[in-house]
Amino acid sequence: MPGILSRHQRLTMKTVTAAIAVRDRHVFLARRADDQALAGFWEFPGGKLEGDETLQECLVRELREELGVSSTAGAVLCESIYHYDHGSIRLLGIETEFGSIDFSPTVHDQLAWVPLDQLLLRQLAPADIPIAEFIVEHFR
Repeated sequence: MPGILSRHQRLTMKTVTAAIAVRDRHVFLARRADDQALAGFWEFPGGKLEGDETLQECLVRELREELGVSSTAGAVLCESIYHYDHGSIRLLGIETEFGSIDFSPTVHDQLAWVPLDQLLLRQLAPADIPIAEFIVEHFR
């Protein structure tokens, strides 16, 4: 039945944070590099929750690791649940402000501030599409 998760899916689902950084009607996206899973897809950067860290601690850590920048993570704005072949994720879009924009990406080959009206035209990772739809609706 669509929408109902099996016990295995619930137990193996990973919680993943995603940065929602919006400024001047543009949203920040990063494109996965060729040597990464989902290569070539655009995403809201972030990553998997580890140990007993909070969602905000996770996002700040991941942005430091993946983009080399400090950040401030705020409220959870939305979520997306998606089932990839390699596993299920619960993606949480978190309001984010960057401490600087002097990025040093490690898993992305392109970074962009995308106009809100062009966000859904990008080749987004499937789990990120509902987050993008929320952003377009919420920030218009």
